[in-house]
Amino acid sequence: MFGFFKEWQRKKIRRRTIPSKWIDILKANFGIYKELSSVDQLELQKHILVFLAEKKFEGCGGLEINDEIRVTIAAQACLLLLHRKSSYYPSLKTILVYPSSYLAKNPYDSKDHSHRLGESWQYGPVVLAWDSCKRGGKNAFDGSNVVIHEFAHQLDQMDGVADGSPTLGKDEEIEKRKLKYRSWALVFTKEFESFQNKAAKGKKTVIDHYGATNPAEFFATATEAFFEKPKQLKKKRPELYKELRSYYKQDPAAWSETR
Repeated sequence: MFGFFKEWQRKKIRRRTIPSKWIDILKANFGIYKELSSVDQLELQKHILVFLAEKKFEGCGGLEINDEIRVTIAAQACLLLLHRKSSYYPSLKTILVYPSSYLAKNPYDSKDHSHRLGESWQYGPVVLAWDSCKRGGKNAFDGSNVVIHEFAHQLDQMDGVADGSPTLGKDEEIEKRKLKYRSWALVFTKEFESFQNKAAKGKKTVIDHYGATNPAEFFATATEAFFEKPKQLKKKRPELYKELRSYYKQDPAAWSETR
């Protein structure tokens, strides 16, 4: 019953028209927006409306939240939801935004502090540095995007484990789901090991070397490359690109070819 009411609310929200000033923000702060077809732009707008209706933004370190911050972050987060039945990051309620990099404590080591640009908690908030969010949105083709990175973690964590293997084929038949998981496991294991070897040798890669940390970070950094350096990723790691294309149901490498 709750799920039915939730979807009814979302359909009602999606019928609204996005404010024109939000469109201006998208054009100014989200380079990928201009790469999308008009159909995908409209779908993204509808997702943004729902996302902003359901998520709470809190400013930290003296930052005051405004529409530019909310829309710029929401657009990048919702890019990952296009063409898929979405639950809009169900465990996420709050997004904390700092003006810039912030000092964070390691919850497992009280003596460990580090400056961060973002982090994602499975049953807590997403934390972001605003200047990095804006810079990452504007520069859509450098392969570095903190919002896409942290929200890829959110997708990965939806099955309860941050392991680089998000939920696949949820609404499909069991046998089809098994095939998808098998293909994902084979490709990602092989690609992760190959990537770790190259990163360890200091070789230049399409994916940020931080992805060699663990499978969860590999998935997040590969997602960044998928959306921001799609042609390079498709050329260098075609099997990985194919798996990500199947999961996200998008083909970024073809964007500029169809416009």
